[in-house]
Amino acid sequence: MEKPQLLPAPVLGWGGRPPSNWRAMNEPMIYEPTLRPLCTVDLQVHSPAMIGEGPGGKRMIVDIAVMSLQGERLRAELEGHAAADWLTIAQNIATIDVRATVRTDDGALIYVRYSGRSDVTHGLGSAPVIVAPTFEASDERYLWLNAVQAIGKGDIATLRYEWFEVL
Repeated sequence: MEKPQLLPAPVLGWGGRPPSNWRAMNEPMIYEPTLRPLCTVDLQVHSPAMIGEGPGGKRMIVDIAVMSLQGERLRAELEGHAAADWLTIAQNIATIDVRATVRTDDGALIYVRYSGRSDVTHGLGSAPVIVAPTFEASDERYLWLNAVQAIGKGDIATLRYEWFEVL
């Protein structure tokens, strides 16, 4: 791998003297993510509304009837009826976009959004769905979720995901 080009200190605004860790700052940084279990997600859905083939691919919308998040630090259930899974299939790739509001077991409301993909070359459900959930919370007990980028792996057949916080 080619080393990055070092810039002269004045270009970077250091007044002619680079910091003592100049070399270390210019070495490529490689991070391996650490995953911390966040929760298991179980869904129950209504029958899909098949939109059909359009410019973005074959589209269906699936209303979520039940959503349960169960983990050590996060336990919540779907709040209300405004939650759906938008599924599009194009070029043998299923793309999902899910948005929901959940209420924690201690009363806080949290907005959950996740998108992801699955290879459906051999049929819907033949490969796992990989998702990237994010959260929005205003309750101070759950503000930590605002900084979480999660990743998850799920199964369309069982409608179950395992979500992990990326550290």
